[in-house]
Amino acid sequence: MNTAPPIPTARAINPADQTRALWLSTIAFTACFAVWTIFAIIGIQIKKDLGLSDTQFGLLVGTPILTGSLIRLILGIWADQYGGRVVLVLTMLSAAVMTALLTFAYNYPTFLLAALGVGIAGGSFSVGVAYVAKWFPKEKQGLALGIFGAGNVGAAVTKFTAPAIMVAYGWQTVALVWAAALALIAIVFFLMTKDDPDLARRRASGQKPESVAAMLEPLKNAQVWRFSLYYFFVFGGFVSLALWLPRYLIGVYGLDITTAGMIAAAYSIPASIFRAYGGHLSDKFGARRVLYWTFLVSVACTFILSYPPTHYVMEGIRGPIAFSTRLGIGGFMAVAVVLGFFMSLGKAAVFKHVPIYYPDRVGAVGGAVGLVGGLGGFIMPIAFGALNDLTGIWQSCFWLLFIIVSVALVWMHLAVRQMERTAEGTGVSLRTLPELPEMQPIHGAAQQGAMAGTGAIQDWRPEDKVFWDATGRAIARRNLWISIPCLLLSFAVWMVWSVVVAKLPAVGFAFSNEELFWLAALPGLSGATLRIFYSFMPAIFGGRLWTTLTTWSLLIPALGIGFAVQNPSTPYWIFLALALLCGLGGGNFASSMANISFFFPKAEKGNALAMNAGLGNLGVSVVQFVVPLAITAGVFGWLGGAPQTATQDGVTTTLWLQNAGFVFVPFIIASAFAAWFGMDDIATMKSSFADQAVIFRRTHNWIMCWLYTGTFGSFIGFSAAFPLLAKILFPDVNALRYAFLGPLVGALARALAGKPSDRIGGGRITFWVFIAMSLGVAGVLYAIGVKGDPIAFPVFLASFLFLFAASGVGNASTFQMIPAIMRKEVARLEPGVVAANLVKQSDKESAAIIGFSSAIAAYGAFFIPKSFGTSIAMTGGAAAALYAFLAFYVSCIAVTWWFYTRRGGLLFDVERGAAKK
Repeated sequence: MNTAPPIPTARAINPADQTRALWLSTIAFTACFAVWTIFAIIGIQIKKDLGLSDTQFGLLVGTPILTGSLIRLILGIWADQYGGRVVLVLTMLSAAVMTALLTFAYNYPTFLLAALGVGIAGGSFSVGVAYVAKWFPKEKQGLALGIFGAGNVGAAVTKFTAPAIMVAYGWQTVALVWAAALALIAIVFFLMTKDDPDLARRRASGQKPESVAAMLEPLKNAQVWRFSLYYFFVFGGFVSLALWLPRYLIGVYGLDITTAGMIAAAYSIPASIFRAYGGHLSDKFGARRVLYWTFLVSVACTFILSYPPTHYVMEGIRGPIAFSTRLGIGGFMAVAVVLGFFMSLGKAAVFKHVPIYYPDRVGAVGGAVGLVGGLGGFIMPIAFGALNDLTGIWQSCFWLLFIIVSVALVWMHLAVRQMERTAEGTGVSLRTLPELPEMQPIHGAAQQGAMAGTGAIQDWRPEDKVFWDATGRAIARRNLWISIPCLLLSFAVWMVWSVVVAKLPAVGFAFSNEELFWLAALPGLSGATLRIFYSFMPAIFGGRLWTTLTTWSLLIPALGIGFAVQNPSTPYWIFLALALLCGLGGGNFASSMANISFFFPKAEKGNALAMNAGLGNLGVSVVQFVVPLAITAGVFGWLGGAPQTATQDGVTTTLWLQNAGFVFVPFIIASAFAAWFGMDDIATMKSSFADQAVIFRRTHNWIMCWLYTGTFGSFIGFSAAFPLLAKILFPDVNALRYAFLGPLVGALARALAGKPSDRIGGGRITFWVFIAMSLGVAGVLYAIGVKGDPIAFPVFLASFLFLFAASGVGNASTFQMIPAIMRKEVARLEPGVVAANLVKQSDKESAAIIGFSSAIAAYGAFFIPKSFGTSIAMTGGAAAALYAFLAFYVSCIAVTWWFYTRRGGLLFDVERGAAKK
């Protein structure tokens, strides 16, 4: 029998009071956490002054955690009974007094006694959880409690600021400053917040608070304590590392206290502030999925961190082969930050359950869960010190964390599978099950679906104006603005060779012009080929997952280039392989455009696709502007490797050519995380390859491939070829200085041309685009013909900029044509299909054609550089290639007019009618 209390219905709450309660509670908890972890810094000086062992030090830094953990239960109960606002203020004032009294301690026992009093600050968590949860409805409690829990960042505040104060004025000053700040924040909090809605309701009705015995009733349920074990790792592990890392970093890497504090804070910050995002993810994707990711990544991270420096000697054919493994400070920081980030997600996922299953006992149950988690923060630092004393190995602390998280992962997975197998055997629907099996005894109708993630968006009607204005536009724009930086980085990686090849000879690589043109052309070949497959992937795997995976894939060529260019003896075949791998960036365009096309209504598709592609195309300009600057400075210090000496035209300079790849790595990582955690899937978008393969029977698919090759193929091909072509034709001019201008003009033109294409019609604009491109080619031919005259290069540059601008406009206008064409074609070819299904079918085919045509057009990135290289090799000049391009543009003019813009053409009535509105 289900005995869980019903989830309370939403009450009218003043949004200003709600917001103030959340953010002031978060600030108050941040201050409390800063005080609670104060011994992580001042304890190091006290250890030195008193000559403590590692075990004694672990006990000292863990003692406040013990008090803060044990007191959470009673403080949580009081918060439920008397209101979190008053209890939180009293908690902060008490902790402030005890922190100030810390300065009177004089030996180890008195420090332990004082540390017990300081620990009162840690009890603020259960009070704040009870207070904040009552301001928000259940569908927003995960995010709200995540924001509040981000106050864990107080540990980083202490690590950032306390070392400097301690070095200058002593640890006693740190204690006094922290105490004064906490008391001040307590007063501000009391004056600016109100009692929570439940307490206000009880007072208005004269209802008395429940007894302590009633509040403790849920703690008789075993699932509360089993469930708390997850929190033992995600929170207890976080606190223990927050306390232990300064000591660890000083011992392992020989850092001073200030530097150790800064690096430890780099762990604490993501382990704290992303708790808010963990709440959002738990609301959106389900708490169990977030916990799985937390445990899986934590197992990997703790395994890496637990491996001590080791020397190996193997008996080889020619004698012993010796090597060693050691995690440097840079690698340690990277792994620790990732570990902290996923711990923060896990903390939010655990507490997502508390207000759902115990809405009237948030303080009591949250206090119990927090108590167990806090005990982890008390027990583990002592265990870390004991392991150090017993084993003599610094990394032994991570051995313990690895064992704990591995057990938690295996236990949770086996329990979940057992629950699901039992349900399947009895015919119970899996949808009725709780997220975690320990919640089964109290899982009822009120909780069904409350913990599950929303997953893919099931109801998506962008053509419905009411839906679009109320919900759709905000979601679509969020996905668009996350997609844009991912696509920009894809283009940057795809086109990085257009800059790098021009610098390779200067740093000692003996490659011919033909070999250099191959390096510039191969990314276009592989990128175009990958686009053929990528165009169908969002509908098969979901746009969010595919965007995330393809963004992560950019790390392979970015890091590979960074390592390969540092050694002039690197074989040419490795450069060929890296050039092909850069095509991973080129392939992303097809999937990105196919994905974004689903989110917007027909009236806004042109502009949305133009924004995504146009600002994404800026990656070409970014790479040609940023890379020449990045390679002139040691941006990454010793992490980036040694510089190279470059000699060009008798001038010797110092270059860090590896930065051409390395400079994009942090942005790739950030964008991949943003895609995974911020984008959405649309359920109606899902379809198999067989469903999408119908486009190969559509005549207009092939026609649009021809036209888009004329616009985008030209844009990307000229972007790849221009730097090297200008360098060969005009060797006295520093062409790299101007290389970024062409892609910049083209990308901006594309972004700005979306709305005019929606208003005037893509077909009409495309027709004039190809006329303009023909004129641009004529200008380039004229400039080559007068080479040697002062006006030759200015005319050459201006003509290319004109070509880029025209191709950018054409990129937007051709893509605007595709949805309009398919709306008419699908209706003509399948007249028996109802209107709503016609829209869905035409949208699916439009997305597939957009992706596929972009794949075919991307071959321009290969054929244009290769055409210029072949033309120069066979005729001694580039004119032959340009005449071939001119003939192609003339054919595009004829095709656009005949099929679409003439009277009787497919888009004539559509575009003339739209233009009159």
